Amino acid sequence: MPLFFIDKWYLILVVPALIVTFWAQIKVQTTFKKYNQIGTRGGLTGAEASAAIQRQNGIHVPLEMVKGSLSDHYEPRANVIRLSETVYGVRSIAAVGVAAHETGHALQYAQGYAPIQIRNAIVPVTRIASGLSIYLVLFGLLIWEPLAMLGVAFFGLSVVFQLLTLPVEFNASARAMKALRESGTMTEEELTGARKVLTAAAMTYVAALFLSLMSFLRLLLIVGGRRRND
Repeated sequence: MPLFFIDKWYLILVVPALIVTFWAQIKVQTTFKKYNQIGTRGGLTGAEASAAIQRQNGIHVPLEMVKGSLSDHYEPRANVIRLSETVYGVRSIAAVGVAAHETGHALQYAQGYAPIQIRNAIVPVTRIASGLSIYLVLFGLLIWEPLAMLGVAFFGLSVVFQLLTLPVEFNASARAMKALRESGTMTEEELTGARKVLTAAAMTYVAALFLSLMSFLRLLLIVGGRRRND
């Protein structure tokens, strides 16, 4: 997040976005904690639920346990689903829901889902551009204005990345819920709990997009204001 100083645009645009982001993080943690204490009728662990969904859809992706909580992810380069300690061997609504979501990402790759392929294709460029953007804006404001505009454009790539992330995450959750419903391993009440966990997780991505957008707008207003003053 670009922070060279606190200005009025930071207070007006970025601070509210930070509050929303903080709220989203708390919401996902509390929702996960609540449903990670409630078991399911099927009694499957997160890892077992993922394996069952994979068999159901004719794929086989290795499963690994990683340390931490909510550190679950699908790694496309290694083609492996990594589940956290609070999901891998845990028999709960939250564990099954999160494992199903990460398996949904594996299904996206297996079935050629275009948005996730596009998003991951621009990851290297986005990381480099986002990392350079703050320095380009800073040096541009101090030395040469075109650099500042280039920095704003570079930071805009992070907004594009966050925007592409939303359909990918929502689609993975939709695939997860469909697979869990078709498997018959969860009751409707349990499915409702799993949906709440996945919805709370999705809101963190919405908040991340909001924060990126507000930070981008702030940079645009700072650089644009400097050009008008000149």
